[in-house]
Amino acid sequence: MKTIVICSGGLDSVSLAHMVASEHKLTRLVSFDYGQRHRKELDFAALCARRLDVPHDIIDLRAIGSALTGSALTDDIDVPDGHYAEESMRVTVVPNRNAIMLTVAFGVAAARGDQAVAAAVHGGDHFIYPDCRPAFTEAFEAMQKLALDGYAEVSLYTPFVHQTKADIVTAGTRHNTPFAETWSCYKGGTHHCGRCGTCVERREAFHLAGVLDPTTYEDPDFWSEAVARKALG
Repeated sequence: MKTIVICSGGLDSVSLAHMVASEHKLTRLVSFDYGQRHRKELDFAALCARRLDVPHDIIDLRAIGSALTGSALTDDIDVPDGHYAEESMRVTVVPNRNAIMLTVAFGVAAARGDQAVAAAVHGGDHFIYPDCRPAFTEAFEAMQKLALDGYAEVSLYTPFVHQTKADIVTAGTRHNTPFAETWSCYKGGTHHCGRCGTCVERREAFHLAGVLDPTTYEDPDFWSEAVARKALG
C-alpha cells in the first residue's frame, strides 16, 4: 500500500517510518512547522527521509500555530517537568494539532495518489491529547472518506493507537530504527533535558522494553522519580 508518514522526527514517528518502509510502500514523509519551540525535531525528520530515500515535505503552518495560543509548545510558557500522566502536562496541548495535520496530510495523499496516511499516535498519549485517542482516529477516517468521496480512497494507518511507548521501542528495534537519530524533548536544547513529559516517557519506554537507550539526557535519573510520583497518584 502506497503510504505517506506524518513524521515529526521523534522516536514514535521515525519508528513508524521504518516500519512502513519495511512492510508497505513508503512514498514520502510529511512534517509540519507550526512554530513549535522544539523545531529542531524537523532536522531529524529530514535525516529520516534521507536515510529511507524518500521525498520530505515540510509544510509551513506557523500562521495557524500562532493562533493556537496557550500551549507551552508554541508560547512563552515553561514546559513542565514530570510524567505525561500528571495534570500539569495539559499545558503542552496544542488544540486540534493532529486534526489539522491529518487533514493536510490526507489532502497531500489524495493529490499524490497515495492510499494511506500513517500517524504514530499511541496509547500513552490518550490521557493528555484527545486527538490521539481511538475514538478520534476512527471518526476522522470516517470523515475523510466523506470528504474525498468520489475523488480518492485514502485510509488512516495508526498501528500504535492501542499500544504503549515501550511497544513502539520494541517495534522500532525490530525494524532497525536508529533511536539516537530521533528527537523528542519539548525544550529543544542541545541534549534531551530528561525532565519534560516526553523525555520521561521516552526513558521509561526503553526501560520497560528492555532496550538500551542511546539518548543523552541532561538529567538522566529524573525519570525514575517522575514514574514513582505517578505511581503514588
